[in-house]
Amino acid sequence: MKKLALFVGLYLGLTGVTFAATGDAEAGKAKSQVCAACHGPTGSSPSDMYPKLNGQHASYIAKQLHDYKLAAETGGEEGRANAIMQGQVAALNDQDIADLAAYFASQDPMQGTAPEDVVEAGQAFYMGGDEERKIAACVACHGPRGDGMGLATFPDISGQHTAYLITQLEMFRSGERANDMNGMMRDVASKLTDEDIELLSQYISGLY
Repeated sequence: MKKLALFVGLYLGLTGVTFAATGDAEAGKAKSQVCAACHGPTGSSPSDMYPKLNGQHASYIAKQLHDYKLAAETGGEEGRANAIMQGQVAALNDQDIADLAAYFASQDPMQGTAPEDVVEAGQAFYMGGDEERKIAACVACHGPRGDGMGLATFPDISGQHTAYLITQLEMFRSGERANDMNGMMRDVASKLTDEDIELLSQYISGLY
């Protein structure tokens, strides 16, 4: 436990991300109209293909938008590659990104549900990880309620769509998604089975 605490402390100290622009939620609301097609008008995406953004940390949203923009500029070699999002962010400047992040962060938090039959096993895995397989506990970075750490750009994952969580964990596992700081999520996901991913995703979706 001491080693884990030390690791997390060092990680937070080394990987905090800040952006110069200060976001304006009202300006972001006006700019968010194009986002509504996939994410809904307040960021509560009606489709489980796309993430819920409502109540997400502004710092995390801004990082992801900057990473999509970097991917657009480097042909997907750097940042977070996604054909749809790369096209959407290509023309955004730092102020646009800050405003959009502020708007979605200001909305009511995400809400979801978890099947009752996964709660006990899901909670045990989420809170304790798997020492034998050297899988770190999710709680270390995302907190007991899944609300993450804004200053470290660890996302709020509580209430997120189960299907979206599954997709992202699978992408981290395969290395297709590689914009996690210091490869932390790729390291964890590389040790997860399909059953682990299903269990965690269903459990996390019910956190609030």
